[in-house]
Amino acid sequence: MAFEHTSVLLGETVDGLHVRPDGIYVDATLGGGGHAYEVCRRLSDKGRLIGIDQDADAVEAAGKRLEGFGEKVTIIRSNYRDMKPQLQRIGVDSVDGIILDLGVSSYQLDTAERGFSYRVDAPLDMRMDQRQKMTARDIVNGYSEAELYRVIRDYGEDRFAKNIAKHIVAEREKAPIETTGQLSEIIRHAIPMKIQKTSGHPSKRTFQAIRIELNHELEVLRDSLDGMIDMLRPGGRICIITFHSLEDRIVKSAFRKNEDPCICPSDFPVCVCGKTSKGKVVTRKPILPSEEEMEKNSRSKSAKLRIFERA
Repeated sequence: MAFEHTSVLLGETVDGLHVRPDGIYVDATLGGGGHAYEVCRRLSDKGRLIGIDQDADAVEAAGKRLEGFGEKVTIIRSNYRDMKPQLQRIGVDSVDGIILDLGVSSYQLDTAERGFSYRVDAPLDMRMDQRQKMTARDIVNGYSEAELYRVIRDYGEDRFAKNIAKHIVAEREKAPIETTGQLSEIIRHAIPMKIQKTSGHPSKRTFQAIRIELNHELEVLRDSLDGMIDMLRPGGRICIITFHSLEDRIVKSAFRKNEDPCICPSDFPVCVCGKTSKGKVVTRKPILPSEEEMEKNSRSKSAKLRIFERA
């Protein structure tokens, strides 16, 4: 199966980046290379695009898509949390812009053997980076009931988290849970039928939660944002596309803190903490997909774009 991914908020993101023709740009979640391709089109021969992705299939697909841009493009297989050392390794200390698209690609969702989808029966995997040893199967069969409850409650925001965790533990005591189909069926039995009729697929939230836990998605995002903003040159921008409220909250909070880091009590007449602003939030409200885009690509419906500009 070809690596396919429709880039969400494509024009809005690349326009929001304010591409400088001679600049250095990082697509830190390269995927199929859709955003990167549009950035490359706006670069001069002196410009440079560095693509980072931990998924081997994405690296291969993006490499083919971007090969026409020649030496303008460098692709690195890594997690964006290691962006700074990876860029320093190739002689880059600062950049003019960064893109972060936090969505799971259509390819990952639709390729059964990757184990991301609750719609097809496949081994429980869900690894973004296939070099990682731990899989979703390890979480489902190895976490305690309390840990499963925490994951599903916090990352899936599912009000039936306690019951889902209970059902998973009860079923795995009979035999290990090996496939997405088995897990999906267990979840279905844990959620009242009247709720299922009005709330979409019953497995959506639990599968999201396990994927986030396995790949440390929120932890990596939270730990990386300040460092990425520090890497921006004056006037440089970071554009981040999120797909659920947990990610969006982290981005919104980090942008606000970097714009106004002062921790002095509100009744102090002047700032004495010495913390200075790193820049400004460009998007007071997130940019959302157009009605047309949501109609063409249903997976774009929950996307939000936020932009920060370095001082």
